[in-house]
Amino acid sequence: MNEQTHFPIEADTNEARTHCGSAPQSIAIITDAWYPQINGVVRTLSTTCDMLRSWGHDVTVISPEQYRSFPAPTYPEIRLALTAPGSVGRQLAKIKPDAIHIATEGPLGYAARRYCVRRKLPFTTAYHTQFPDYFARRTGLSAAVFWPYIRWFHRPARRIMVATETIRKQLREQGLTQLSHWSRGVDLTCFSPDAPIPDEYADIEGPILLYVGRIAVEKNIEAFLSCNTPGTKFVVGDGPERAALEARFPETRFMGRRTGSELAGFYAGADVFVFPSKTDTFGLVMIEALACGIPVAGFPVAGPVDIVTDEVGGLCDDLAEAIDAARRCDRGQCAELGKTYSWEAATWQFLSALAPLK
Repeated sequence: MNEQTHFPIEADTNEARTHCGSAPQSIAIITDAWYPQINGVVRTLSTTCDMLRSWGHDVTVISPEQYRSFPAPTYPEIRLALTAPGSVGRQLAKIKPDAIHIATEGPLGYAARRYCVRRKLPFTTAYHTQFPDYFARRTGLSAAVFWPYIRWFHRPARRIMVATETIRKQLREQGLTQLSHWSRGVDLTCFSPDAPIPDEYADIEGPILLYVGRIAVEKNIEAFLSCNTPGTKFVVGDGPERAALEARFPETRFMGRRTGSELAGFYAGADVFVFPSKTDTFGLVMIEALACGIPVAGFPVAGPVDIVTDEVGGLCDDLAEAIDAARRCDRGQCAELGKTYSWEAATWQFLSALAPLK
């Protein structure tokens, strides 16, 4: 199967405006990542669902909240669904969707894949997370151990949706070539340089260095907190590693989970946004930071290399050097780049990549 070509995101926005009123479809999305989890995958899927519904499409989400579940090994805040044999398939048969999208490679995604393959139904998947690297960090095993499952899982998909060219190249090297571009967006009514600065930043010795996201081992936050660079470090978010990192780095300000305009204010008032992860496929928080006019520092890996240019941040194997480079960037250019990421355009990319059943 050939890869789907795509227009620049500005062109996709025009396409979305033209076609968002196209014939309504019934769309089933199967995901092992859903509320009460708060992460980039959940936010991407929920925003996409909201926009599809606003365009008149009927979207059904099959998620762990509909089943009994158990904590994921090494990551108890993620719940894995316990499904009776055939239960996901029965839901799909009852829904009779026009298109099936399998968002994740967990138990629910596995069950939906099995249903579609057995009935020779077309479906799409997405590659949201660098699972081989993710599990390598958590188990101590080589990432190569986990790639056979990823190849097996995605191979029958009509299309595999990916967010960046780096991930596209990586999946091509694994023999997965039926790739389609699905970018991400920013709520520009919320995330902007004008967001109200939080009181927690008052009288803080700058520069203010900010991390936003899950506090978990695969996010590599320790690399940021142990970085010898001037300023005050802030961490916004929650997760299983928070208590341990708070104990090890008492000088860091841990703010817990923040959302909406409050979160936007933490971005807008910071001097540099630091993204230390090496396992993300995109990094939604990076474009939120840019939209708020904040330069980004990180490692030269998938995600950052697809978003961050020299004009809006710094990427270096030495994180202190990356932060120093980011501090010299123009905040206006950061905000301009952030504005180019539209949820409207990203949702049109998703919709146009679906594989209709009829």
